[in-house]
Amino acid sequence: MINDPRTPNAFVRPVPAQSSGAKTVIKIIAAVIAVLFALLLGLIVLFLIGVETGPVALLIGMVSATLPVPIYLMLVLWIDRYESEPPWMLATAFFWGALVAVFFAFLINTASDVAVQLMTNSARAGHTFGAVISAPIVEESAKALILFIFFFAKKDEFDGVIDGIVYAAMVGLGFAMTENIQYYGKAVMEGGGTLTFVFILRGFLAPFSHPMFTSMTGIGLGLARQSRNTLLKWVAPPFGLMAAMSMHSIWNGSGVLFGGGAFLLTYILIMIPTFFIMLVVIALALRREGQIVREHLVSEFQGGIFTPDEYRRLCSIFGRMGMSFDALTRGGFGQWQAARQLNQTASELAFHRNRVARGIKAADAVQREAAYRMALEDLLKKLRSR
Repeated sequence: MINDPRTPNAFVRPVPAQSSGAKTVIKIIAAVIAVLFALLLGLIVLFLIGVETGPVALLIGMVSATLPVPIYLMLVLWIDRYESEPPWMLATAFFWGALVAVFFAFLINTASDVAVQLMTNSARAGHTFGAVISAPIVEESAKALILFIFFFAKKDEFDGVIDGIVYAAMVGLGFAMTENIQYYGKAVMEGGGTLTFVFILRGFLAPFSHPMFTSMTGIGLGLARQSRNTLLKWVAPPFGLMAAMSMHSIWNGSGVLFGGGAFLLTYILIMIPTFFIMLVVIALALRREGQIVREHLVSEFQGGIFTPDEYRRLCSIFGRMGMSFDALTRGGFGQWQAARQLNQTASELAFHRNRVARGIKAADAVQREAAYRMALEDLLKKLRSR
């Protein structure tokens, strides 16, 4: 059965094949159990941090850690300009980092720290091992797990490098938020000046450290997804994960092993250039996505479904932004929403065709394409009616 995209507020992911009622109930129950389990792990982490810092410092740490997060989330989501990812997957990635990954990292890192201290009878050795060896391996593996799950289980929502970066950044932001609660809480115990310094350091100078590390894994998975080269498909994901671990280790080790001067030098010579390289990678990946849209929607343009102006705008980020702005000024929120749905549906159709062309075929591929085309026609009629 095909979902009727002509119904009001029909969105851009028409899924023709409906799950049975029993399967739907099972999925809902499994999702509820997973959410409750994740919340339990997160509460355990907060409890352990609270034991270490005290309730007042914990509360101040939570407020300080969460304040800048919405800004960073908006910046990450802005990257995903062509084919926006499902909100539930973005939320899953964020809370995986904030609740699940951070729990296992906290547990294993603490255990390894204690074990090395006992073996060497040196607290410094345990702390150094935890920061330089254990934390990069454990934390990047824990964060990467959800990316690998998405990669294998949601092939229709993990199309390339941009998707890998966006999901990875969401995981990293969630992880950094919870980790910062501990850092800020400890800083509160040392005094307001320390809190200000740590807040500036972690909240403004290095807010994208965790997202950037994990994005190495996301890029590796994205390259594997979009490439036709068999060797690259196998090599890119583990290489990306190793790159994430290496960068994390260098970042931690520069300060722990060599002090503040080396840490600052690492920040200037490695982290800042890497950040700008990431921006270049994102720009190139967005260009590739624009080419996918242009290539796989050309039949609609040639068939007269899109006007030349509509086709041109759909194939560029600024064109889409202009289309949305024009719809808002001409017809208000309803038209703006229709323009956004048109942009998304056009991308969904283009990326669906791209997946099929690369051999990633869904059982309902034909029905899904028909549903996308019907939705496009209805949205165009709505936008042209004013």
